[in-house]
Amino acid sequence: MTDEHDDAPRPLVAMGHEYPPSFELAEHRHRRSQFLYAAHGVIAVSTPDGAWVAPPERAVWIPAGIAHSVRMVGAVQTRSVLIEPEVCPSRGGRTQVVGVSPLLRQLLVTAAGLPVEYDESGRDGMVMTLLAAEIDRAPAIPLAVPFPSDPKLAALCHAFFDRPDAATTIDHWANAMAMNRRTFTRHFRLQTGMSFGEWRQQACLSVALPKLVAGDPVTAVALDLGYDGPGNFSTMFKRVLGVSPSHYRAG
Repeated sequence: MTDEHDDAPRPLVAMGHEYPPSFELAEHRHRRSQFLYAAHGVIAVSTPDGAWVAPPERAVWIPAGIAHSVRMVGAVQTRSVLIEPEVCPSRGGRTQVVGVSPLLRQLLVTAAGLPVEYDESGRDGMVMTLLAAEIDRAPAIPLAVPFPSDPKLAALCHAFFDRPDAATTIDHWANAMAMNRRTFTRHFRLQTGMSFGEWRQQACLSVALPKLVAGDPVTAVALDLGYDGPGNFSTMFKRVLGVSPSHYRAG
Protein backbone atom coordinates (compact mmCIF):
# COMPACT_ATOMS: atom_id res chain seq x y z
CA MET A 1 0.00 0.00 0.00
CA THR A 2 1.22 3.48 -0.75
CA ASP A 3 -0.19 6.84 0.18
CA GLU A 4 -0.72 7.92 -3.42
CA HIS A 5 -4.45 8.47 -2.75
CA ASP A 6 -4.14 10.12 0.66
CA ASP A 7 -4.94 13.53 -0.80
CA ALA A 8 -7.79 12.46 -3.09
CA PRO A 9 -10.76 14.89 -2.81
CA ARG A 10 -13.06 12.28 -1.26
CA PRO A 11 -13.51 11.17 2.37
CA LEU A 12 -13.00 7.50 1.42
CA VAL A 13 -10.80 5.94 -1.25
CA ALA A 14 -11.15 2.21 -1.94
CA MET A 15 -8.75 0.00 -3.89
CA GLY A 16 -7.84 -3.61 -4.51
CA HIS A 17 -4.45 -5.33 -4.84
CA GLU A 18 -3.13 -8.84 -5.48
CA TYR A 19 0.05 -10.15 -3.86
CA PRO A 20 2.06 -13.37 -4.32
CA PRO A 21 2.65 -15.72 -1.37
CA SER A 22 4.88 -14.40 1.41
CA PHE A 23 5.01 -10.89 -0.06
CA GLU A 24 5.86 -8.21 2.49
CA LEU A 25 5.06 -4.51 2.48
CA ALA A 26 7.82 -2.63 4.28
CA GLU A 27 6.96 -0.29 7.14
CA HIS A 28 4.99 2.73 5.97
CA ARG A 29 2.20 4.99 7.17
CA HIS A 30 -0.82 6.84 5.79
CA ARG A 31 -2.18 10.26 6.56
CA ARG A 32 -5.63 8.65 6.63
CA SER A 33 -6.85 5.69 8.62
CA GLN A 34 -6.85 2.39 6.74
CA PHE A 35 -9.29 -0.50 6.74
CA LEU A 36 -7.38 -3.47 5.31
CA TYR A 37 -9.27 -6.63 4.34
CA ALA A 38 -7.96 -9.81 2.71
CA ALA A 39 -10.63 -11.10 0.34
CA HIS A 40 -8.44 -14.20 -0.07
CA GLY A 41 -5.55 -15.29 2.11
CA VAL A 42 -4.36 -13.96 5.46
CA ILE A 43 -2.66 -10.69 6.36
CA ALA A 44 -0.34 -10.15 9.31
CA VAL A 45 0.07 -6.51 10.34
CA SER A 46 2.91 -5.37 12.59
CA THR A 47 3.43 -2.01 14.27
CA PRO A 48 5.99 -0.94 16.87
CA ASP A 49 3.30 -1.60 19.48
CA GLY A 50 2.10 -5.07 18.50
CA ALA A 51 0.93 -7.62 15.95
CA TRP A 52 -2.47 -8.35 14.43
CA VAL A 53 -3.50 -11.25 12.19
CA ALA A 54 -6.62 -11.11 10.03
CA PRO A 55 -7.88 -14.48 8.79
CA PRO A 56 -10.81 -14.73 6.36
CA GLU A 57 -13.89 -12.78 7.49
CA ARG A 58 -11.68 -10.34 9.40
CA ALA A 59 -9.95 -7.04 8.62
CA VAL A 60 -7.45 -4.77 10.36
CA TRP A 61 -8.19 -1.16 11.32
CA ILE A 62 -5.00 0.92 11.24
CA PRO A 63 -5.44 4.46 12.62
CA ALA A 64 -4.07 7.46 10.75
CA GLY A 65 -0.33 7.99 11.03
CA ILE A 66 0.51 4.58 12.54
CA ALA A 67 3.67 3.04 11.07
CA HIS A 68 2.96 -0.54 10.00
CA SER A 69 4.23 -3.38 7.85
CA VAL A 70 2.13 -6.12 6.26
CA ARG A 71 3.05 -9.75 5.55
CA MET A 72 0.95 -11.88 3.22
CA VAL A 73 0.28 -15.50 4.14
CA GLY A 74 -0.36 -17.36 0.92
CA ALA A 75 -1.52 -15.55 -2.22
CA VAL A 76 -3.56 -12.58 -1.02
CA GLN A 77 -6.18 -10.34 -2.59
CA THR A 78 -6.82 -7.23 -0.53
CA ARG A 79 -9.59 -4.68 -0.47
CA SER A 80 -8.42 -1.54 1.29
CA VAL A 81 -10.11 1.73 2.21
CA LEU A 82 -8.27 4.92 3.13
CA ILE A 83 -10.55 6.99 5.36
CA GLU A 84 -10.34 10.51 6.67
CA PRO A 85 -9.83 10.13 10.45
CA GLU A 86 -13.08 11.89 11.43
CA VAL A 87 -15.30 9.70 9.22
CA CYS A 88 -15.37 6.59 11.47
CA PRO A 89 -15.12 7.97 15.01
CA SER A 90 -16.23 4.76 16.73
CA ARG A 91 -13.16 2.88 15.49
CA GLY A 92 -10.90 5.00 17.66
CA GLY A 93 -7.14 5.35 17.70
CA ARG A 94 -6.09 1.74 18.32
CA THR A 95 -5.06 -0.81 15.74
CA GLN A 96 -7.52 -3.68 15.96
CA VAL A 97 -8.89 -6.73 14.18
CA VAL A 98 -12.47 -6.20 13.01
CA GLY A 99 -15.25 -8.57 11.98
CA VAL A 100 -16.42 -8.35 8.36
CA SER A 101 -20.09 -9.14 7.72
CA PRO A 102 -21.36 -10.38 4.33
CA LEU A 103 -22.76 -6.89 3.65
CA LEU A 104 -19.46 -5.18 4.52
CA ARG A 105 -17.54 -7.69 2.40
CA GLN A 106 -19.72 -6.95 -0.62
CA LEU A 107 -19.41 -3.21 -0.09
CA LEU A 108 -15.62 -3.52 0.02
CA VAL A 109 -15.59 -5.45 -3.24
CA THR A 110 -17.96 -2.99 -4.90
CA ALA A 111 -16.12 0.09 -3.63
CA ALA A 112 -12.78 -1.15 -4.95
CA GLY A 113 -14.20 -0.97 -8.46
CA LEU A 114 -15.33 2.66 -8.19
CA PRO A 115 -13.29 5.61 -9.51
CA VAL A 116 -11.23 7.49 -6.95
CA GLU A 117 -13.24 10.65 -7.60
CA TYR A 118 -16.64 8.95 -7.48
CA ASP A 119 -19.88 10.90 -7.81
CA GLU A 120 -20.73 11.78 -4.22
CA SER A 121 -24.31 12.71 -5.09
CA GLY A 122 -25.10 9.53 -7.03
CA ARG A 123 -25.19 5.77 -6.40
CA ASP A 124 -21.42 5.59 -5.86
CA GLY A 125 -21.66 8.16 -3.09
CA MET A 126 -24.41 6.15 -1.40
CA VAL A 127 -22.26 2.99 -1.58
CA MET A 128 -19.36 4.80 0.07
CA THR A 129 -21.58 6.35 2.74
CA LEU A 130 -22.96 2.93 3.64
CA LEU A 131 -19.43 1.47 3.56
CA ALA A 132 -18.25 4.06 6.08
CA ALA A 133 -21.22 3.33 8.35
CA GLU A 134 -20.59 -0.44 8.24
CA ILE A 135 -16.87 -0.01 8.96
CA ASP A 136 -17.68 2.24 11.90
CA ARG A 137 -20.10 -0.24 13.48
CA ALA A 138 -18.21 -3.49 12.74
CA PRO A 139 -17.32 -5.45 15.89
CA ALA A 140 -13.76 -5.53 17.21
CA ILE A 141 -12.34 -9.06 17.48
CA PRO A 142 -10.00 -10.07 20.34
CA LEU A 143 -6.95 -10.84 18.20
CA ALA A 144 -4.14 -8.59 19.37
CA VAL A 145 -0.60 -9.12 20.61
CA PRO A 146 0.51 -5.80 22.14
CA PHE A 147 4.23 -5.36 22.79
CA PRO A 148 5.43 -3.61 25.96
CA SER A 149 7.70 -0.57 26.08
CA ASP A 150 9.94 -2.12 28.77
CA PRO A 151 12.92 -3.35 26.68
CA LYS A 152 13.60 -6.45 28.77
CA LEU A 153 9.95 -7.52 28.81
CA ALA A 154 9.61 -6.67 25.12
CA ALA A 155 12.53 -8.99 24.34
CA LEU A 156 10.75 -11.84 26.15
CA CYS A 157 7.51 -11.11 24.28
CA HIS A 158 9.19 -10.99 20.88
CA ALA A 159 11.06 -14.22 21.59
CA PHE A 160 7.81 -15.91 22.62
CA PHE A 161 6.03 -14.63 19.51
CA ASP A 162 8.80 -16.13 17.36
CA ARG A 163 8.64 -19.49 19.18
CA PRO A 164 5.40 -19.69 21.20
CA ASP A 165 5.05 -22.24 23.98
CA ALA A 166 1.61 -22.48 25.59
CA ALA A 167 3.13 -24.40 28.50
CA THR A 168 5.42 -21.57 29.60
CA THR A 169 4.46 -20.20 33.01
CA ILE A 170 4.17 -16.80 34.60
CA ASP A 171 6.73 -17.88 37.19
CA HIS A 172 9.29 -18.57 34.46
CA TRP A 173 8.83 -15.06 33.05
CA ALA A 174 8.83 -13.47 36.50
CA ASN A 175 12.16 -15.15 37.26
CA ALA A 176 13.56 -13.95 33.93
CA MET A 177 12.57 -10.41 34.90
CA ALA A 178 13.99 -10.84 38.43
CA MET A 179 10.57 -10.02 39.91
CA ASN A 180 8.27 -11.82 42.29
CA ARG A 181 5.05 -13.14 40.81
CA ARG A 182 2.81 -10.35 42.12
CA THR A 183 5.10 -7.55 40.93
CA PHE A 184 5.50 -9.16 37.52
CA THR A 185 1.74 -9.63 37.16
CA ARG A 186 1.12 -5.92 37.81
CA HIS A 187 3.98 -4.87 35.56
CA PHE A 188 2.86 -7.08 32.69
CA ARG A 189 -0.71 -5.79 32.74
CA LEU A 190 0.49 -2.19 32.98
CA GLN A 191 2.75 -2.71 29.97
CA THR A 192 0.36 -4.67 27.72
CA GLY A 193 -3.17 -4.04 29.00
CA MET A 194 -3.62 -7.81 29.38
CA SER A 195 -2.92 -10.51 31.90
CA PHE A 196 0.00 -12.79 31.12
CA GLY A 197 -2.38 -15.66 30.35
CA GLU A 198 -4.47 -13.56 27.97
CA TRP A 199 -1.38 -12.31 26.14
CA ARG A 200 0.08 -15.83 25.83
CA GLN A 201 -3.23 -17.05 24.42
CA GLN A 202 -3.44 -14.22 21.90
CA ALA A 203 0.13 -14.80 20.75
CA CYS A 204 -0.58 -18.51 20.22
CA LEU A 205 -3.73 -17.73 18.23
CA SER A 206 -1.93 -15.19 16.05
CA VAL A 207 0.77 -17.72 15.20
CA ALA A 208 -1.70 -20.57 14.71
CA LEU A 209 -4.05 -18.86 12.26
CA PRO A 210 -1.62 -18.50 9.33
CA LYS A 211 -0.53 -22.11 9.80
CA LEU A 212 -4.12 -23.36 9.76
CA VAL A 213 -5.09 -21.35 6.69
CA ALA A 214 -1.96 -22.65 4.95
CA GLY A 215 -3.33 -26.17 5.49
CA ASP A 216 -1.25 -27.43 8.42
CA PRO A 217 -3.04 -30.18 10.40
CA VAL A 218 -4.67 -29.04 13.64
CA THR A 219 -2.71 -31.59 15.67
CA ALA A 220 0.61 -30.42 14.23
CA VAL A 221 -0.23 -26.77 14.95
CA ALA A 222 -1.26 -27.60 18.52
CA LEU A 223 1.97 -29.50 19.18
CA ASP A 224 4.08 -26.74 17.61
CA LEU A 225 2.50 -24.29 20.08
CA GLY A 226 3.36 -26.45 23.08
CA TYR A 227 -0.05 -28.01 23.67
CA ASP A 228 -0.06 -31.70 24.61
CA GLY A 229 -2.59 -32.42 21.88
CA PRO A 230 -5.37 -30.86 19.79
CA GLY A 231 -8.07 -31.06 22.48
CA ASN A 232 -7.07 -28.17 24.75
CA PHE A 233 -5.95 -26.10 21.79
CA SER A 234 -9.29 -26.56 19.99
CA THR A 235 -11.25 -25.72 23.14
CA MET A 236 -9.33 -22.47 23.64
CA PHE A 237 -9.57 -21.59 19.95
CA LYS A 238 -13.34 -22.05 19.81
CA ARG A 239 -13.88 -20.18 23.08
CA VAL A 240 -12.08 -17.11 21.76
CA LEU A 241 -12.99 -17.10 18.06
CA GLY A 242 -16.32 -18.92 18.11
CA VAL A 243 -15.29 -21.58 15.59
CA SER A 244 -13.06 -24.64 15.65
CA PRO A 245 -9.53 -24.57 14.16
CA SER A 246 -10.70 -26.76 11.30
CA HIS A 247 -13.02 -23.94 10.17
CA TYR A 248 -10.01 -21.93 9.02
CA ARG A 249 -8.09 -24.91 7.74
CA ALA A 250 -11.06 -25.95 5.61
CA GLY A 251 -11.38 -22.34 4.40
